[in-house]
Amino acid sequence: MKLKNMFKKTGGKNYISLTEGRKPEVPEGLLRKCNNCKAAIIAEDVRRGYYICPKCHAYFRMDAWRRIETIVDPGSFEVWEEAILDGNPMGYPGYEEKLQNVREKTGLDEAVVIGKAEIEGRKVVLGVCDGRFLMASMGEAVGEKIAGAVERATKEKLPVILFACSGGARMQEGIFSLMQMAKTAAALKRHSDAGHLYISVLTDPTTGGVTASFAMLGDLILAEPNALIGFAGPRVIEQTIGQKLPKGFQRAEFLLEHGFIDQIVEREKLRETLGKILKLHPGQPDRTAQTKAEEMQNKKQNEKEEEELCQIREMTSWERVQVSRKKDRPVGSDYIRELFDDFVELHGDRLFGDDKAVVGGIAQFCGEPVTVIAQEKGTTTKENIARNFGMPSPEGYRKALRLMKQAEKFHRPVLCFVDTPGAFCGLEAEERGQGEAIARNIYEMSALKVPILSVIIGEGGSGGALALATADEVWMLENSIYSILSPEGFASILWKDSKRAKEAAEVMRLTAKDLYEAGIVEQVFAEPEAFTSETFAPVTEKLREHIRRFLKTYQGMEESERTERRYQRFRRL
Repeated sequence: MKLKNMFKKTGGKNYISLTEGRKPEVPEGLLRKCNNCKAAIIAEDVRRGYYICPKCHAYFRMDAWRRIETIVDPGSFEVWEEAILDGNPMGYPGYEEKLQNVREKTGLDEAVVIGKAEIEGRKVVLGVCDGRFLMASMGEAVGEKIAGAVERATKEKLPVILFACSGGARMQEGIFSLMQMAKTAAALKRHSDAGHLYISVLTDPTTGGVTASFAMLGDLILAEPNALIGFAGPRVIEQTIGQKLPKGFQRAEFLLEHGFIDQIVEREKLRETLGKILKLHPGQPDRTAQTKAEEMQNKKQNEKEEEELCQIREMTSWERVQVSRKKDRPVGSDYIRELFDDFVELHGDRLFGDDKAVVGGIAQFCGEPVTVIAQEKGTTTKENIARNFGMPSPEGYRKALRLMKQAEKFHRPVLCFVDTPGAFCGLEAEERGQGEAIARNIYEMSALKVPILSVIIGEGGSGGALALATADEVWMLENSIYSILSPEGFASILWKDSKRAKEAAEVMRLTAKDLYEAGIVEQVFAEPEAFTSETFAPVTEKLREHIRRFLKTYQGMEESERTERRYQRFRRL
């Protein structure tokens, strides 16, 4: 379908207002006025610039066809002309005439455009809401188009991308509009159960029944900057509670902070970001079992590593505790940067917040998609505070579990980097269920259907570490530690004297060598004497080699064999 020039059809009300006051000296329609900064801007500059004000960078609303043009590969969009329900289920006066007028004005049959396209060479089913059509409200026709498209995507085994923009349910259709929330959600559940990817992109505004259905159900949820996103609109809330809402309430940034979206993506970068995400979701990999020769090679390598273990420098347990806590020691984000390509960080637990003490997302390891999760302390005082010194809150563990379950759906291995003094033990953490969050992670990880590897890179403190270390294998760096709690806490509980921490460290058997000999960890990696992010390349090279072998071994197993081995790993301890 030929792209229509919708810019001049907008009337300026929702996009860019016409200049006011005296008659402009330039031709009509060439010079416009930004509703945000009030500056005079050239219409063609806006069209070429993703409908963003060149002066203040405010976002103007885009019609569906312009949106499609900026996202898909040129010439790849195939519009799906579905049969449209053209009724008036509530018998609302004047509704048919209103629909006809809007169709003539916009050139659209309904408030969403559906079709199949390619983004950076990858096929997707794409749906884009258009706010010019009754504020993209969802009635029977919109629900039917979206549900039908998702069903067809499920049948054709394609990912779905939906761009939401809506005032909510369509009032003129009453309860029939409400039922579209269930219809679209049910179709997406079947699509998800079949193992397919759904990306939801939230634009301004996304409210009401659309927010409470398909818009918030994405495997990944992206949003444009400053987009209004909420169930009840701001005016409704203010009228209900009789209070003025705070600045930034219900904006994309607010939702990111509260854990409900994965990323805020600038409009110019949306195509690139979607392309990267699609690349990281190629479908279920085809695995083959290891050959006998490979097994023999691994056996010899393990014997070599046992010899290397004997060469680890002699230090006291307390000295290793001190080294594990050094401020210049490499942190989780250093390992992510060094070991993985195309890392896409995902945010939020979908329940309360986004815990900066846990960093997670999807990436490529040696060309293969993986899920990466790391406890993160930060490297400066400012970062330490922002990341709570690597002590996760419940939302951090719930974010990690969300990403692990997503990895299970898409058959991605999970790689965890553990570095925490322990889970945060503040009042608010207890109020939000710290114990339940840790227990739930351990419970789910014990039977997760994909390979899990955990590497303790610094401190492995108590259940706060185990919640990311219930894995097929656990590895440790030479000067990392793993224990029931800190030596200070151990001494305080058993001896009522935290000053005996040095003594406690010696009896706790918390060093990598102790734990390897006890069969609690499978590998120990030597460190350079001065271990910093500047000197850790030899360590990450060794890790890369071993991770590659780990993935080949565990992905070659049947799912039932892998989960049984993991169960027995902990059963024997």
